Amino acid sequence: MTWASFLNLAFNGVVEGLLVGLLALAISLAFGVARFPNASAGDVATLGAYAGWSTQIAGGTMWLAGLGAMLASAACSVVLWWVVFRRLAERQGVYALIASIGLAFMLRASLTFFLGHDQQVFQMPISRGIVVGPLRIVPTDLWVAVTSLAAMAATFIVLKRTAVGRRMRAIADNPELAKASGIPATQTMAALWCMSGALAGLSGLLLGIKTVVMPEMGWDMLLPAFAATILGTIGNPLGAVMGGIVIGLAQELSTPFVGFTYKIAIGFFVMLLVLLVRPEGIFSAGRKVR
Repeated sequence: MTWASFLNLAFNGVVEGLLVGLLALAISLAFGVARFPNASAGDVATLGAYAGWSTQIAGGTMWLAGLGAMLASAACSVVLWWVVFRRLAERQGVYALIASIGLAFMLRASLTFFLGHDQQVFQMPISRGIVVGPLRIVPTDLWVAVTSLAAMAATFIVLKRTAVGRRMRAIADNPELAKASGIPATQTMAALWCMSGALAGLSGLLLGIKTVVMPEMGWDMLLPAFAATILGTIGNPLGAVMGGIVIGLAQELSTPFVGFTYKIAIGFFVMLLVLLVRPEGIFSAGRKVR
């Protein structure tokens, strides 16, 4: 493999890792406060991709498509929390996990029933690649990477600099103490699930722009996102993002050796290796949403 090929694969790996990290961030936020891995996040991302595609087909710009994707997924996420997850909050996390798997299948089946299995694509303007030395960058990939980074930065600003973010971190640290301190748990949890859903919807939209929109797309991205969440320490938002980048790089850089079909296994091999060496994850020093 030449140096130029290595650089291009590495860039593609970073872009793919940012997409995985965006969904992993949504999963990590929910886990840090709700204390269970939300398996429906992948199909909420799929819903966002279809909502964005529908907005563009109706004549909207890409900015409106992004807004539509995030609003639809945020609304869906809040509804799922209010109808299902809120009622299971006092039970062990395995109950909510199983319920989220069932909801994922329900969302996917509903999308398939109404929209079919046909693959859909976003109408993107034709543009030339950007050449930077040996690196050849597709403008769409650059746009995807910048949007992902901006969304991640906005999320961390909300968590660290706003009142609702401080309330989320308080509930994550000690739910009983936060409740006793007068923190409005219902409003804070609604805001949390709204944020998690919006991030998932944006990740689905960006994945649809980079590839195609289909009912199984979110489920296919869910497994690497779970791997990234575990790799970066469960409940650690920054760790989830970094874990996603590690997974993306490992998968892309392994492509010349194992092929496109088997590259996803490399990401899980990296996760397994880290779990054997450091079971608490690579960012265990800052666990949970603090």
